Amino acid sequence: MTDATTLESFSAEAKSFLDANAETRGEEKFVWGEGSDSVGVLDEKTPEEEAAELAEAKAWKAKEFDAGFGWITGPEEYGGRALPTDFERRYREISGRYRTPNSSAFGIGLGMVAPTILAHAIPEVRERYLRSMYRGDIVGCQLFSEPIAGSDLAGIQTRADRDGDEWIVTGQKVWTSGAQYSDIGEIITRTNTEKPKHKGLTMLVVDMHAPGVEVRPLRQMTGGATFNEVFFDEVRVPDSHRLGDVDEGWTVALTTLMNERAAIGGGGAGVGTMNFTRFVELAHHLGIDRDPLIRQGLADVYIRTTVAKYTNLRGMAKIRAGQLPGPEMSIGKLALTENMTRLGAVLADMLGPRLVADSGEWGTYAWGEFVLGTPGMRVAGGTDEIMRNIVGERVLGLPKEPKPATQ
Repeated sequence: MTDATTLESFSAEAKSFLDANAETRGEEKFVWGEGSDSVGVLDEKTPEEEAAELAEAKAWKAKEFDAGFGWITGPEEYGGRALPTDFERRYREISGRYRTPNSSAFGIGLGMVAPTILAHAIPEVRERYLRSMYRGDIVGCQLFSEPIAGSDLAGIQTRADRDGDEWIVTGQKVWTSGAQYSDIGEIITRTNTEKPKHKGLTMLVVDMHAPGVEVRPLRQMTGGATFNEVFFDEVRVPDSHRLGDVDEGWTVALTTLMNERAAIGGGGAGVGTMNFTRFVELAHHLGIDRDPLIRQGLADVYIRTTVAKYTNLRGMAKIRAGQLPGPEMSIGKLALTENMTRLGAVLADMLGPRLVADSGEWGTYAWGEFVLGTPGMRVAGGTDEIMRNIVGERVLGLPKEPKPATQ
C-alpha cells in the first residue's frame, strides 16, 4: 500500500469503477406476488443457465481484478493490492449498491482453496494459480468427503502413491460442489497406511481436466444436481502441487475447514441471507399473523438468527485481525442449520398442505424446496453431530465422547 492510498481515495476509486461498469440497485422493496417466489437453499440451474452465468461472472471478475479490486488484501506479488481488511469491507459495502453478476461459482475456490494454497503451496504454485483464481480465469473446488468416511475426514481411502516426482491418485470423492465447472481441486489423500489415521494424509492440487478424472452429477431430492461425485483413476499429480509436508495433510485440511465453516456459518446460505419480511408477509397473506403460536415461532427464529449473526461477527473479527478462524466458527455453522430446521417447522405450521401440494398460489409451495434443501446444509462443512463434538470439546472443554468398549 502506498502512502497516498487512503480509505477515502480508495472509496472514490471504487465508486468511479462501479459507476462506469455496473448499474446501481436502487431501492428494492419486497412486494407479495411480484417477481420470482424461489426460496431454495441451493442455487439450482440447468447446464445451459449455469454455463451462461459462469461466463458472465468470469468476465466481471477479470474486469474487477484488472481494475485493482479483485484481491484487495492479497500480496502484491500475486496480483493483490496488500491493503488492510478495512479496504475490502469498504469495497464490499460500495459494490453491494450495484447490480453485478452472480459470482457464487467462485465461493469455494476463493473462500477455501485459495487461502490454503497461499498458506501451504510453494511459490511456483502460488504464482501459477492464485492470480488466475482471483481474476476468475479458473475455478477451484474442494475434494474432501468420501462415501465410506462420511464426516470422518481422517477415515478417507483415496490413495496417492509416490512415483518419482509425481503422485498417482486413485479413489472417489462425493458431495463436491462445482466440480462440473472447476479447473483445479484441492484433494486430501492417504499416502501412508501404517500411521494413525490423522497422520499419513497428504494434500494435493489436482487438475480437474487431467486424464482419469470423471465427474458425475448427484441428483438431490429437490430435483436439482448441485453436487457431484468425482472418480480418480490413476491421475498423475506433480509433487510440486503438494500442499504442506508429506503425511501432514491433516494440518493443511484444518486451514481449509476453518475457512469453510467461516463461510457457511457467516450466513453463506439459507435463512441467514433472507429478508425476514418475507416470513411476516406470508403470515399476513395467510391470515394467521395474529396466531400466538405462529408469532411465537417466528419471534423465536428471529431472535436466534440475530444472536447467531453477532456470534459470527466475533469470529469474523478474529479473521480480520489476522488469526485463523477457530472452533467458534463451528457454532455459527451449527446455529445456521438449526435455525433453518426451526424455520422449516414454523413454515409447515403456517402452510399446512400448501407446503407439499402445488396449488399455483405464489409464495406457498415454493417453500418446499427450502425445506428439502435444509438436510443438505446439515451435512455441508461437517455434520451437525461433528459440530457439536467440536463445540463441546474445544469450546466448552468437555471430555471427549467415550469410545465403545472393545472385546
